[in-house]
Amino acid sequence: MAEVRRVRRIIRRVDPWTVFKVSAIFWAVVSLGLVLGLVMFWSTVNAAGLPQKVTDFLIEITLLEEGSQPFADTDAFLRLAVFGSVFFGVLATGLSTLAAVMYNLIADVVGGVELVVLEETLTPVVRPVPAPPVVQTSSTVDVETEETPVRVSSS
Repeated sequence: MAEVRRVRRIIRRVDPWTVFKVSAIFWAVVSLGLVLGLVMFWSTVNAAGLPQKVTDFLIEITLLEEGSQPFADTDAFLRLAVFGSVFFGVLATGLSTLAAVMYNLIADVVGGVELVVLEETLTPVVRPVPAPPVVQTSSTVDVETEETPVRVSSS
C-alpha cells in the first residue's frame, strides 16, 4: 500500500554556476540544430532556384540594379549562419545565468517559490509467516497387535 501526503517545498536559491553549465550545453545544442536547419533550408531553396527568381523580381521592380546578385554567395550565408548561432548561444547562456542571479536576489527578499508536491511512501504489506511443519525424528514406536479369534455361532 502507498501512503500519499502533501509536502511544501520552497526553492530559495539556484546555483548560477550550475545554471551556466546546463544552459551552455542546452544553447549549444539549440545553436547546432539552428545551423543544421538553416543549411538544409538554404540547400533546398537554392536547389529550387528561388534566389534567382527573387533577384529577378527585385530587379524588375527596380529595387536592385541590373547585374547584381545578392544571393549568389553561399559561403557568406553559411558564415553568417554559424556566427549568428554562436552569438545567439553565448547571449542566451549569459541571459540564463543572469536570470539565475536575479532570481537569487529576488528570492532573498520574497522568500522563494513555494511548491506543493505529493510525496508517496510505500509501506510493505506484512504477511504472517507460517510455522514450519513438525517433523518427527528417527524415534520408532513398536506397536504390538493381538489377534483375537472371532467366533461365529451357528444356530
